[in-house]
Amino acid sequence: MTNTILGDPALARYNRVAKCLHWLIALALIGMLALGWIMTSMPNASGKFALFQLHKSIGLTILLLSLFRLSWRLAHPVPALPPGMPAWEKLAAHTTHFLFYILMIGMPLLGWVMVSTSRLGIPTMLYGVIPWPNLPVLPTLDNKQAIGHVAAQMHGLLAYVLAGLIVLHIGAAWKHHLFNRDDVLLRMAPRTLHRFLNRLRGSP
Repeated sequence: MTNTILGDPALARYNRVAKCLHWLIALALIGMLALGWIMTSMPNASGKFALFQLHKSIGLTILLLSLFRLSWRLAHPVPALPPGMPAWEKLAAHTTHFLFYILMIGMPLLGWVMVSTSRLGIPTMLYGVIPWPNLPVLPTLDNKQAIGHVAAQMHGLLAYVLAGLIVLHIGAAWKHHLFNRDDVLLRMAPRTLHRFLNRLRGSP
């Protein structure tokens, strides 16, 4: 079910659950990119091991939240894009969202493959508390290390794709808000920020 923006029934916005999931996952993704860069830049040390464990926990959290978000989206209609938006922009918007779901689910799965095939065999503890199993079958395969190597290469490459997609997504949202002057950004923004965001573009 969609609601309206600032009392205007013509402007639909995402519901609270969708907004909450969007911002939780967005912050987690940006944090994971920063954490991944820090980890790979650090020399081998005890602090690096702790960061890897945190990286795994946040990654699995993103996986669970993304699966829930996908199921929520399939069960709840999303607000329509502005009617005047060109067809190519609508296609770009849908493609971007599709790619985000691929990355939000695919990257944690690749990380899970890496952990499950690692020769170190370090158990995964979700936030140091909840034991998390390896993926079934993978640890018993003869070529598991080759599989883990491919997963690691893809995981690292997709991190750059994700970073680029986030920049593109943010840029497009502000372009719509400041230049197109439509309500694409307001659909997902917290309601408490609507008045501030409208002032940025000179709206009452």
